Amino acid sequence: MLDPADNLELPAIPSKRYFTIGEVSDLCAVKPHVLRYWEQEFPQLKPVKRRGNRRYYQRHDVVLIRQIRSLLYVEGFTISGARNKLAPENPDGVDVDRERAIRALIRELEDVLSLLKEL
Repeated sequence: MLDPADNLELPAIPSKRYFTIGEVSDLCAVKPHVLRYWEQEFPQLKPVKRRGNRRYYQRHDVVLIRQIRSLLYVEGFTISGARNKLAPENPDGVDVDRERAIRALIRELEDVLSLLKEL
């Protein structure tokens, strides 16, 4: 594990559409074989694959890799711990609080509608 004091400032991400695995390796201070391993461990990390199975990462992939790197090397998470930390709160994609608020709003609107019908 890296010492947080040794955490070097990572270079700025250039404004490009796609990055090769070598470029991402340099931008994130992680070796290419580690990036390939992380693709297997983190379902969110899906680089575009083109001819010859070459990987092309997008900006959001680079940001995600930096988050993973920070969780593993700086904060001391395990692979499974980092995977859980990055997983969405609700895997079904349904925001429970938002759903409750919408239901409450619908009830209020129905109450207002019934009051207006009485007039």
